[in-house]
Amino acid sequence: MVINPTYLAQRTRSSAGWNDARRRVLHSYRHWLRAAPEIQSMYTLSLPVSTIRTKVRQEFERHRYVNQLKTVDVLLFHSHQEFQETLNYWKQLSHVLKYFRTEEDPKARLPSNFINGFLEGRN
Repeated sequence: MVINPTYLAQRTRSSAGWNDARRRVLHSYRHWLRAAPEIQSMYTLSLPVSTIRTKVRQEFERHRYVNQLKTVDVLLFHSHQEFQETLNYWKQLSHVLKYFRTEEDPKARLPSNFINGFLEGRN
């Protein structure tokens, strides 16, 4: 397999306005959704494609109410960076699976004290 570092490369740019930012966010979101089956097969994930798409949706929804245009541009840059690294197979399986850990869930149960957390194997 030939490694092409410019595959999926884009120039970083700022959004001209909120309409442009919205269009770019939807474009990025659609790219992620369309790539879900490919991500599943590349990384041989034991998760169904619907679970991957749900996680992508959750990540986009997490930043839904950002109201600063420059922040949206930075989030779009990071989204495209993750997309490029994922599809170029520059990540290891653990990097992809970190999005599906229960520890990443803010509603996950935290240990009541240090000893319980230590015994459970949490850092």
